Amino acid sequence: MNEMKKLSFSENVFSITAGENCQVYRTRDDSGEGVMTLYRVFEGVYLMYNDFHMQNCRAKVIANTELFCIDHCREGSLEHIAAKGGYSYIKAGDLRIDDRSNDYNTDCVLPLSHYHGITIAFFLDTAPKSLSDCFSGFPVDLKKLKHKYCRQKTSFVIRREPSVEHIFTELYDVPEKTRTYYFKIKIFELLLYLDALVIPEHTDIRPYFYKTQVEKVKAIHAHMTNNLEHHFTLEDLSKRFDISLTPMKTCFKGVYGTSVYAYMRSYRMSHAAVLLRTTKKSVAQIAGEVGYSSPSKFSVAFKDIIGSSPLEYRKSLV
Repeated sequence: MNEMKKLSFSENVFSITAGENCQVYRTRDDSGEGVMTLYRVFEGVYLMYNDFHMQNCRAKVIANTELFCIDHCREGSLEHIAAKGGYSYIKAGDLRIDDRSNDYNTDCVLPLSHYHGITIAFFLDTAPKSLSDCFSGFPVDLKKLKHKYCRQKTSFVIRREPSVEHIFTELYDVPEKTRTYYFKIKIFELLLYLDALVIPEHTDIRPYFYKTQVEKVKAIHAHMTNNLEHHFTLEDLSKRFDISLTPMKTCFKGVYGTSVYAYMRSYRMSHAAVLLRTTKKSVAQIAGEVGYSSPSKFSVAFKDIIGSSPLEYRKSLV
């Protein structure tokens, strides 16, 4: 994988295994770790699985060549500093296209403390020829494709499109025996899709949120998760943190991937599961700690989110 010499990594990224066509990297900090598994598909074309369980990612990749990159988020979300002092996000199902020339050499935040996805990178000095050699007459011009999506020097985001999901879903469970050939087929399919996609003339190609909005939403998140025994109305939160209701709801969903109500319901049940695993507190006590005065209503909510009743969950751990 001599082409990897065109890339340099920050000092907190370490190579842990290396083979002829596969290399694995790891990054760690106090909040967790991330693993990046990189496959060489063609000369100048790489596919990487990203699996991060951490709150902040300071793993930086600096390219010494022109790149065209495609990121698919399978689970979690990723926050980057955007233009005009704002923040941009990708979340589950999103596809992001860029040339790594802007916000990717800054630290990023994982609002949900995990991120899983795929990155496909094209080295534009070698990838066009290798694609053509593999598929004579292939109609997609990588440099034109890059211009189509990156001409405004910003990332282009496709939000949870079924056609994109069809292409990527199978890439997350590829048998080792057919992996190399399957990667090639899927990359050609993806390029054909992006080449044919018609971009609306007037569209906000990268929605972003102002720094003040994000800071207030993160403060709201901290306030709610530190006071699980209380239920706050959206109107109360809007007033308390001095942010209009609609921007608050929109920004919260952008940062955390779902509505305030749905997020907190899931968060409460996840915290309850931890208490069931790590303490001997009764179901009624745990229900009260996560904001339920009725153990029966808590049990219904817990089963809906976790898949079993609190007592069944605790028994399954024995």
